[in-house]
Amino acid sequence: MTGNAQQYLLAIDQGTTSTRAIAFDAAGHTLAVAQREHDQVFPEPGWVQQDARQIWHNTCTVVGEVVEAMSGRPPAAIGITNQRETTLVWNPETGEPLHDAIVWQDTRSQPLVDRIIDRIGVDGLREITGLPVHPYFSATKLLWLFQHVRGLREAAEAGHALFGTMDTWVLWNLTGGAHGESTVHATDVTNASRTLLFDALDLDWSDDALAGFDVPRRMLPEVHPSSHVFGSVDAAAAGLPPALDGVPIAGILGDQQAAAFGQTATRPGDAKNTYGTGSFLLVNTGDEPVIDSAAGLLTTIAYQLDGQAPSYALEGSIAVTGSLVQWLRDNLDFFDDAADIEALAKEVDDNGGVVIVPAFSGLFAPYWRPDARGVIVGLTRYVTKAHIARAALEAIAHQSADVVEASGREISELRVDGGASTNDLLMQMQADLLGVPVQRLTTFETTALGAAYAAGLAVGMWHDLDELRELTELGRRFEPQPDEEIRTRMRAQWADALPRSYGLA
Repeated sequence: MTGNAQQYLLAIDQGTTSTRAIAFDAAGHTLAVAQREHDQVFPEPGWVQQDARQIWHNTCTVVGEVVEAMSGRPPAAIGITNQRETTLVWNPETGEPLHDAIVWQDTRSQPLVDRIIDRIGVDGLREITGLPVHPYFSATKLLWLFQHVRGLREAAEAGHALFGTMDTWVLWNLTGGAHGESTVHATDVTNASRTLLFDALDLDWSDDALAGFDVPRRMLPEVHPSSHVFGSVDAAAAGLPPALDGVPIAGILGDQQAAAFGQTATRPGDAKNTYGTGSFLLVNTGDEPVIDSAAGLLTTIAYQLDGQAPSYALEGSIAVTGSLVQWLRDNLDFFDDAADIEALAKEVDDNGGVVIVPAFSGLFAPYWRPDARGVIVGLTRYVTKAHIARAALEAIAHQSADVVEASGREISELRVDGGASTNDLLMQMQADLLGVPVQRLTTFETTALGAAYAAGLAVGMWHDLDELRELTELGRRFEPQPDEEIRTRMRAQWADALPRSYGLA
């Protein structure tokens, strides 16, 4: 490890519900944190939007608060991690978004997707991109914008409209935006690999995919490795503290890849699961992508270091896990704080026959059923709020078990992170359903830590991945309880409930 003890790294974690800035020292320990939530806009059923200007304002606020907490000292580098697939277009001359950001959960592009599938099939682009044609991915959202924002396609062809995921938007503004002299319009391979426009093997935008969605290449960002110096902060143009001027932005990873990187799940066979708004399993497959449409999982780029070949992963993306707990809290008033679900669920020994399939936005991996909607089955007068709370936690664990099984990979343990990973009952359920240990780290900031790791490698704070693995501090480990009868019964209940959610959209 190089550098001195005063050095720190600043991670910007632009998530689905909030933006955070976190300072990490050279040992990977958290020094300071600031967070601001942003509004969620639901104009119609299935639509989810966000105000990108509010997100940038919040980014400036939290970055400024962390720098102040660090006594005004600039970081050695900045890393960015972000909600993936969320799609934005903006005017490069003014810096104004041309529409609200369309969030990854949004399903408004389904009718367009249906027509594309009729033409080329759901797997028509899988051999190029590793992805099925689905509303989840950025290209389908961009296609909707082309059809509903007047003049957008013409503006894009003329160079007056830029496309990006939220990492690109944050980077563009950090480096000066509309007022900068060296503004950078770029992304990394992990985010590009989630657009349905990127060739995951050739590591470039795919001519076939661009032609299929009729996307002008000139509106797309440049694509670089995840650990790479993308540019430097233009503090005056960005409206940031002067101390940040010239600081390199040296790492970008999509949030799930960042979590795996922060967990140092970077070797073939390593597996991590993040429990956030949704849940996301990544199983590292090394330098060879595994394209297997029958499994229902996605081929994605796990990370790429500067000057090296990329590392790939199989991913199981689940739309609704933590947001199911939020729904019980906000819509049904089951409890005041999401963390209270554990105590409520512990009031009963089982689910009382209740099974929840939380297909609020359809079902993602491994089913890919956009026509599914949430159902609760098995209700009787015996059932209480506690049974429903327990069934909600079981639904999270069942969905995660489904994607692990669909990966077809033998895993020795599952590393976990995200807000719901602090729930001991849920983690024990997960170990029991999988039959393998579940391992937490001592830090729950693994997503931001992954971005910091990528930035630190790019500027020489660490030399290689082995140094990062030495920093990993393991927390509680949940060993599976050997009760095959209970596991078999629970999995049978789940398998029976799943198809009851199909065809309800």
